[in-house]
Amino acid sequence: MRLKPFRPLHSGPLLGVLYMLLWVLLWRTSQPYWMLPYGVRFGALLLLPMRSWGWLIGGELIASAVMTIHEGLPMGWSGYFLGEVPEPLVTAAGLWLLRRLNPHAGANLHNPQETARLLLAAMLVVLTTTAADVGVLTVIHTTAAEDALIHMLGNELLGGYLGVLLIVPVMVLLLRSPPDRHALGGLALDGLQVMLPAMAILLLLSEQATSQPQLARALSLAPVLFFAFRHGWRGASLAMIVSSLGMTVMDQRLGHDPSAAGYLFLAVAGTGTLMLGSATDALRRSKLRVAEQNTHLAAVNRRLDQLARQLRAAARGNLQADENQRRHLAAELHDELGQNITAIQTHVKLAQARLHQAGLEDIGTSINSILAHMRRALHRLLDDLRPAVLDEFGLLRALDEGPIRDLLNTAGISYHTELRGDPRLLDDDTRTTIYRLAQESATNAVKHARASEFRLRLRIGERNGTALALLDLRDNGIGLPERLPRGGRGLQGMRDRVTSLGGLFRLRPVLRGVHLRVLLRSNIESPVTNRNV
Repeated sequence: MRLKPFRPLHSGPLLGVLYMLLWVLLWRTSQPYWMLPYGVRFGALLLLPMRSWGWLIGGELIASAVMTIHEGLPMGWSGYFLGEVPEPLVTAAGLWLLRRLNPHAGANLHNPQETARLLLAAMLVVLTTTAADVGVLTVIHTTAAEDALIHMLGNELLGGYLGVLLIVPVMVLLLRSPPDRHALGGLALDGLQVMLPAMAILLLLSEQATSQPQLARALSLAPVLFFAFRHGWRGASLAMIVSSLGMTVMDQRLGHDPSAAGYLFLAVAGTGTLMLGSATDALRRSKLRVAEQNTHLAAVNRRLDQLARQLRAAARGNLQADENQRRHLAAELHDELGQNITAIQTHVKLAQARLHQAGLEDIGTSINSILAHMRRALHRLLDDLRPAVLDEFGLLRALDEGPIRDLLNTAGISYHTELRGDPRLLDDDTRTTIYRLAQESATNAVKHARASEFRLRLRIGERNGTALALLDLRDNGIGLPERLPRGGRGLQGMRDRVTSLGGLFRLRPVLRGVHLRVLLRSNIESPVTNRNV
């Protein structure tokens, strides 16, 4: 038979014994405004399983009975039951309601909102418990003065709340949110370097200025603030309990009477520093999450950049393959169909005399006219497939003097060019794309724009090791329709070409006509002196 592992927090009797011993040890430290046993009760009922509550309350009642018997039962057993039993039961009822409303209460103090809710709940439970004690005292002592009851109410409120403020965060630290080894080492190191010297200085100041204990209490807040900023709520809670213990021991050593104002200052300062520590932890976690998100976003951006480069490389490869196919097809058409047309024209010319003798010279003329038309159509097709003028003239002359000008002049459209820069800085794909964009824009102006003017401006330069080409195309036609016709691939094809080279394509709004601006980038090549420009 396999034994279940022994877990102290799941053993009710063991928890009751440990709780009873801790209660007895802290009972001796109780003062009118400083009740650590109440904080132990609150923290145990808040953090430990409800099934162990009976053992906890039983252990507390046994401990208080032993101490009451030791003191000689000053009010008898009836006074003991009326004075000691209602308080833990009322506290347990309040915490039961709190845990039902918020099952995760006290799980951690990393969130300032959770810390504020926990302290508010502690204040309400302490108020309820204190009111129950005052009610019981009124029943026992019917002649108790009203001022005495109010004074007792204030004492118990301050002492109970201060006990919760000092003990519960430490219990949360030990039971729910223990620090890791690195954080524990930092706490220990700062405790030796900061807290011990601060307590020593506090003791010296108190001995030299015994008439101003509040000054010492105010100065004791400095190390607590340091720990709150440096170590969050864990540092604030540990520093608060060390500082309060030091001040209490110092008051007893110097013979100072407990002061409600001093302990009220401690309660307010402790609440503020604990909230400050929680806010510091929340801010650090927020910064950590932001840093993690930034790291993740940076990795995603790098991945997106990589995918974008791959897509551009694939698109550029497709563009190169398309241009190579066009070049191959143009060569085949020129070599095969062009030569065949030339051969047919040669044979018709040789047969011209025979056709004249037979009275069929009109047939030869008709054949020559058809062949001339076929040759012109072939030239247009070859120019569309692969602009030979780009290879023969170079980019600048092809744009200024080539077929684009012939096309526009034939359509009655004036053509203006402004060309600057050295095309040798651009690679072949970029030069081809520039010519194709100009060719497509001019064709659209002729077919659709009803324009009377077409302007082309090209600027080529270099910046930071990269060649840049800015192409500006515009006409003064009727502009683009609100909805582009289906099947129209002109603008989309131009955009795809620019995107494949990693460029920018912008269709700028104008009052009349169409205005395109294109920015292309190209790796700088070594200039070749014999290349046409």
